[in-house]
Amino acid sequence: MARLRVCVIGRWALTLLLLSRLVSADVIETMVGTGKRGFSGDGGQAVRAEINDPYGLAIGPGGELYFCDMANHRIRKVDRAGVIKTVAGDGTKGRSGDGGPATEAQLNEPYEVRFDKLGDMFFVEMRNHVVRRVDAKTGAIATIFGQGRAGNDASHLNQPHSIQFVNEHELWICDIGNHRVQAYDLFTKEVRTVGGIGQKGSTKEGAPLLGNPLNGPRAIDVARDGTVWLALREGNRIYRIEPRTRTVSLAAGTGSQGVKNGPALEATLSGPKGITVAKNGWIIWADTESHTIRYLDPENGTVHTLVGTGQRGDGPDGDPLKCQLARPHGVFADDTGFLWIGDSENHRVRRMKIE
Repeated sequence: MARLRVCVIGRWALTLLLLSRLVSADVIETMVGTGKRGFSGDGGQAVRAEINDPYGLAIGPGGELYFCDMANHRIRKVDRAGVIKTVAGDGTKGRSGDGGPATEAQLNEPYEVRFDKLGDMFFVEMRNHVVRRVDAKTGAIATIFGQGRAGNDASHLNQPHSIQFVNEHELWICDIGNHRVQAYDLFTKEVRTVGGIGQKGSTKEGAPLLGNPLNGPRAIDVARDGTVWLALREGNRIYRIEPRTRTVSLAAGTGSQGVKNGPALEATLSGPKGITVAKNGWIIWADTESHTIRYLDPENGTVHTLVGTGQRGDGPDGDPLKCQLARPHGVFADDTGFLWIGDSENHRVRRMKIE
């Protein structure tokens, strides 16, 4: 595994100058959560807050961390001073609040969060089968797609899991229960299927994504060159989708469940969930059922373990290959070279420098 450089900090309140100087090697650290399941800490330091199953996460337009506090039915934010607060959801499981303040709305298991060019926040609620948006200027929440119940027609979703902007106006949605990838156009409000046939099947290499069977499309991210990377949870594979033709090619995984590293097409995966593309080109995913974070190095076509031992546990912080995780779901590689990890069942968000 390539040598990693890591900023070792205790609190985000350190200055950027200090951040740039405190550099060590191969270190992972907890940035949010005490390790205890619960809800507490809004208005205080994130490392002292209780959270409950952090899933998808992202760095927002202001450089602040946003994450899905899934089992608390909230989206929470951590600012640059390390202070945590709720930005969507009142903590009550349900579906209400459209048109009003996002913090007064009911959510039901938010799974992933993203931002558009205007700074509006989008997130998917798996159990409500919807995608919602929070207006950056007004803080008002609205449902943009989905009917609040599972379905298999053009107006419904079925357990949506992951979202990502493929371009400035098109939001792609992993509609996992329908084994489809859907595209929502922010300009026209129209929805179209861009991948999958509505039932599980074997994905065909060399064929377009449209009309190609998928088996549990779980997570999606887009590289800077427009290449789409798609993780299939049940399929235990990572696919590359060419940006111009949308042609699909297998990038990693045999389809069998396991934790074998090495040549990517001979590697085995174990329930890949969140996926992110780092600036250095690595394709990184949460290999949830093996309690690890793994990556594909496309330069040499090999798969490696980045974090975790393969055994469920809680830490310790420090050496990433000795830091045990518990069913991680979310990963996000930011523009400054940090990787953020939703260590879900340890109720922590961890961070490490990867470049």
